[in-house]
Amino acid sequence: MNDPLRHGLPPDPFAGDPDDPTAELADLDPVDDGVPVGPLDPEERRAIREDLDDLDDFRRLLAPTGVKGIAVQCEDCAEEHYHEWDMLRANLLQLLDDGALLPHEPAFDPIADDYVTWEYCRGYVDAVRAMQPRRARWRR
Repeated sequence: MNDPLRHGLPPDPFAGDPDDPTAELADLDPVDDGVPVGPLDPEERRAIREDLDDLDDFRRLLAPTGVKGIAVQCEDCAEEHYHEWDMLRANLLQLLDDGALLPHEPAFDPIADDYVTWEYCRGYVDAVRAMQPRRARWRR
């Protein structure tokens, strides 16, 4: 198994414990919520690597302006969820390595104005690229 600290997550406190209270949950069928579970195919891996590259660009350009991360509209509860840059990166790395995401804690008492959508980030990066002289344009 991969090292959870590599992704910025704490270690499983019950790892290797024969009395693990969550052991029964391993027998349940995973809920299909649209998140890949298990090994990823090459296309899914490529898409996650592209998301990691995009996330690096977003953070590099937007963090200095005060943006703390990404706001995502949750389909389950219909509320906004706020994900900080480091947590998003850890989630994508974990998904790339494990093919699944572990539960995580969202930002505590976030200020909604400190977060923007993925689409906003993409538009911001595109605008920065478009405003640079042709020779000075950067690429991923």
